[in-house]
Amino acid sequence: MGENRERLEALRERCLQCRECALGQTRKNVVFGVGNPEAEILFVGEGPGANEDEQGEPFVGKAGKLLDDMLAIIGLDRTMVYITNIVKCRPPQNRDPLNVEQDACIGYLRQQTQILQPKILVCLGRIAAMRLMNPKFRITKEHGQFYDLGTMRAMALYHPSALLRDPSKRPESFDDLKSLQAEINRICDHTRAELRGIKL
Repeated sequence: MGENRERLEALRERCLQCRECALGQTRKNVVFGVGNPEAEILFVGEGPGANEDEQGEPFVGKAGKLLDDMLAIIGLDRTMVYITNIVKCRPPQNRDPLNVEQDACIGYLRQQTQILQPKILVCLGRIAAMRLMNPKFRITKEHGQFYDLGTMRAMALYHPSALLRDPSKRPESFDDLKSLQAEINRICDHTRAELRGIKL
């Protein structure tokens, strides 16, 4: 447990100093990531919003509350997963992060992934899915489908903000979450043990 935590903390300290793109000039806080340093499940969104920039933590505010509810539906919480974004600083007016900004920041996500070695990657929204899974990914048609991505199983869910804007997508997202739960039960020994209350 200690080694991953220390490596993530050292990476976070480097990330806090980052000025590789223009977002470093306008941020209030770097939003590095939060969760279990031994997590088998990695959730990745596109970038921080205003609440996240203010608090320095990913997925807070209404979208964060909805994500917590989504996790709870399948017996998870933030202590059992790891949550981060493609870019660690807020794009102005919550616009989509530019390719140049993603390129400047993606190394931090790669290193987070190398440290965690997750078994399952969950992309939250189309931007993360297009960057990490397929540049032509279509969230409306491919959400909830699993793909092999290196050593990980990868899938995309609608971003919680999209579900807040369009609640009609929630039944589909519930089905996607149940598919995620089935995949966790199939391949994630550590997480499954936590769900049964077994101390590892």
